[in-house]
Amino acid sequence: MRQMYWKAVIRYGHVGKKNEVSVARHLEFPKGTQIYEVIKVIYSMPGTKNNCIQSVCEITENEFLQGIELEKNNFYLQNLFQEGA
Repeated sequence: MRQMYWKAVIRYGHVGKKNEVSVARHLEFPKGTQIYEVIKVIYSMPGTKNNCIQSVCEITENEFLQGIELEKNNFYLQNLFQEGA
């Protein structure tokens, strides 16, 4: 296993006045990555709120692949990625 996989539940803003949406993101990092490095990347993601992290945990490769498929069908993420393109 050359990669590590993480699931983070992140609060995003910009969904109306003082509203937010929580989205599970599935992230891939090189083996040996520490949780603080994952957190640093999460805070730099576009659209995240201050104190945006609700949870972060390491997951298996199968959980990661399933999560990526769910992300592709997430309406909020689809719009976020279109705006960034």
